[in-house]
Amino acid sequence: MIRILRQIFRTGIVTEPLPGEVTAEIEQVGARLEETVRKRFSGSLAIRQVDAGSCNGCELEIHAINNPIYNCERYGIHFTASPRFADMLLVTGPVTRNMEIALRRTYNATPSPKLVVAVGDCGCNGGIFGESYASLGGVSKIIPVDVYIPGCPPTPAALLNGILKAISKF
Repeated sequence: MIRILRQIFRTGIVTEPLPGEVTAEIEQVGARLEETVRKRFSGSLAIRQVDAGSCNGCELEIHAINNPIYNCERYGIHFTASPRFADMLLVTGPVTRNMEIALRRTYNATPSPKLVVAVGDCGCNGGIFGESYASLGGVSKIIPVDVYIPGCPPTPAALLNGILKAISKF
């Protein structure tokens, strides 16, 4: 165990910094997000992320906004495991037939007023999966959507901008 810890300390930080223009964009969006979250949600926005049948590309980008580089928690954004504590649903992927009931139940369990954000091309309109024997299409065919974040997958900056757009409408 001690050998492993020594190796970690010797190696140090190995992540690459973001390019300057991306850092500036994130800081700009983050400042607006922090201000809006503080005003409208008393400093903390709870998000429940729902995978309705995606390929996990969008989930990787959602995890990226929560990692130490983007660190969405510094802006007052937190992810919750229960829809009962959520202010916003972040839904990814085309809604599969197997997830339709679960998505409706999650939406109904979220307290009002609730925001729904469809993430990625698949969440917006079904993407490459469209409507088929296994897929019902975009999220709006099942529950009402407030904001769409297009992209395959959308960048972390686009996700933060979409969340800002959603809470600005609130």
